[in-house]
Amino acid sequence: MMRKIEEALEKIETGKIEEGLAQLLLIEKDADHQSKYAIAEVYHELGHVDKAKEIIDELLMLYPDEGSLYAFAAELLIDLDQEDEAIELLLEIKEGDEAFLQAQLLLADLYQMQSLDEVAEQKLLNAAKKAPNEVIISYGLGEFYLERGDYIKSIPYLKKAVHSTEKIPNVHLELQLAEAYSASGQFEDAVHYYRIGLEKYQDPHALFGYGFTAFQLEDMVIAIEQLEKLKELDPDFSSLYPLLARAYEAEGRLDDAMEALEAGLSIDEYNEQLYIQAAKLSFKRQNPDEGEHFLRKVIALNPSNIEAVQTLASYFKHNELYEELLELLNHMKEFGEEDPVFTWYEAFGLKEQDHYDEAYKLYQEVEKSFEEDHDFLEEYGYFLLEYGLRDRAKEVFTQLLVIQPERTDIQELLQNLD
Repeated sequence: MMRKIEEALEKIETGKIEEGLAQLLLIEKDADHQSKYAIAEVYHELGHVDKAKEIIDELLMLYPDEGSLYAFAAELLIDLDQEDEAIELLLEIKEGDEAFLQAQLLLADLYQMQSLDEVAEQKLLNAAKKAPNEVIISYGLGEFYLERGDYIKSIPYLKKAVHSTEKIPNVHLELQLAEAYSASGQFEDAVHYYRIGLEKYQDPHALFGYGFTAFQLEDMVIAIEQLEKLKELDPDFSSLYPLLARAYEAEGRLDDAMEALEAGLSIDEYNEQLYIQAAKLSFKRQNPDEGEHFLRKVIALNPSNIEAVQTLASYFKHNELYEELLELLNHMKEFGEEDPVFTWYEAFGLKEQDHYDEAYKLYQEVEKSFEEDHDFLEEYGYFLLEYGLRDRAKEVFTQLLVIQPERTDIQELLQNLD
C-alpha cells in the first residue's frame, strides 16, 4: 500500500498532477488506517489541507485518545487560519501522551501568533522541565527568544541544541546561534558558528550576518568576501550593497565602493540612504558635482530627507556657494520643511550677502538650539562683533570657552575685547 502511495506522489512531483491525485483517491478507498494517515500527510504536503483534514477527522472518530491525531489536526487547523480551534485540540493532549511535547511547541507558536508571549514562554519552559534533554524543546525555546529579540536568553538553549547528538531536519542551528551571538555583540563567537553553519548551508541572510559581524570586528577582508558571495548567490539582496560599499571604503577601494552603491541603486532606485552614501563617497573622491547630483536626487524623491538637505547645504556653506545655499533653503520652505540647521545656514548665507538685519533675526531664533555647538557659537560670536554687539559677542565667546577651554585664540580674543 505504501508503495502505491509513493508512486502516486512521484506522478504528482513529475507534473502528472491529476493522474496522481486520482490514484491517491482510489488508494484511499481501500486503505487501512495507517495508510490513510500517510495519505493525509501527502495531501498536507501538497497543500490539499481540506482533504487531509477529512481523513484525520475520520481517524479521530475511531481513535479519540490518539494524541498524534490531535496534533496533526491542529496543524491543519493552523493552515486553515483556525487558531482558536487548534488550541482547543492541543489542550486535549494529556501530559503522558507521546505527542505532548509536540503539542506544547505548537501551542507556544499559536500563543506567540496571538501576541501572548508570556503564555507561550510558559508552555515551552514547562516542556523543558518535563524533557530537559529533548533537543526539539531546547531549539523551540532558543528560537522563541531569538524571534523575540531576547538574544542573551536564546544562546544557552540554541547552544545546547547545537551540541546535541540528535539533529533536527531542515534546521540550521549553527546559523541561528551565530545570529544570536552577533545580535548580542559577541562577534568572535558569532564568527565561529557562522563558519561552521555556512560550510553546511549557504543561506543569504547568514552570509549577510557573517559579513556584518566581520565588519564589526573590522575584518574587512572577510566582510568583503562574504558579501561578494552573497551578491553572487542573491544579487537582489539589496541590504548587502551599502555594507559592501562601506567595507570597500574602509579598505581604500573607493572605486569599488562606488560600483557597489551603483549596483545597489540599479536594484533599489528609491533607496534614499544609498544616494546619500554615494554622495558622501563622491565628495571623498573629489567629485563634488557627482555628490551634488546624488543629493539633489534624494531631495527630489523626498524633500523631507533632512540628512540629504543638511549635507548639501553644508557643502554649499563650506564652499562659499551662498546663492545656491539660499536657493536650496528657500526651496525647503516652499515644501514646508523646517529645521534649526536650515535656519542657521540661512542666517549664514544672508550674512555673507550683507543682509545683517535679517541674519541677526535668524541667528536669534536658533541660538538656544545650538548653545552647546562650538561651531555655531564661534560663527555667531564673530557675527555679533561685525554687527556691533560687542558685549553680546563676549558672552557667546565665554560660552564657547566653557565647551572648549583649550581654545587659546578665543581666550586672547576676549582679553583684547576687555
